[in-house]
Amino acid sequence: MASLTPSHIIEYLYCPRFTWFEYVLCIPQYEERHYKVERGRNLHELKTGQNKDYLRKRLGVVEKLSEQYLANELIRGKVDEVLLLNDGTMAPLDYKFAVYNEKVYSTYKTQLYCYAWLINDNFGKEVKNGYLVYTRSQNKLITVEINEEHVSEVKRCANDIMHIINENYYPKATKFKSRCLTCTYRNICTG
Repeated sequence: MASLTPSHIIEYLYCPRFTWFEYVLCIPQYEERHYKVERGRNLHELKTGQNKDYLRKRLGVVEKLSEQYLANELIRGKVDEVLLLNDGTMAPLDYKFAVYNEKVYSTYKTQLYCYAWLINDNFGKEVKNGYLVYTRSQNKLITVEINEEHVSEVKRCANDIMHIINENYYPKATKFKSRCLTCTYRNICTG
């Protein structure tokens, strides 16, 4: 595997064994395409075609870069929008085909932390916040704080994943056993 995506890190955080089954043993997960995933992809295409000159003045945006494919030595990803702010920092903005229910899921945060790492490596700019737009809640904008600890955690995960893959290392399973009930690999995992 040449490089990882935020999805690899999210899967690893859910259960490290997922990485081993899918990327060491090469056993695909055979997940069906879910409506929300497909709708989210279509939404990203729609947003790319709209509002090309729109800047989020409320956030102090001075420039917006849409659909930015970024990579470094370990991870890669496509950021919906990279915002340059008037304080000289940058921020990732990600559209979610979701309803905001007063909670930001850890998977969404992890994705923003990965994007912050990529933005810092590619643009050399500090990232203090990331933004989520919940399209099914009238495009509600949520701010997610990002600090060095958050970015360090996703870097650690990326290195752990590469260790599992490169060394054929069989990691411990998640400590949250309820996750095993719906896991694709539950019938072959030795717990």
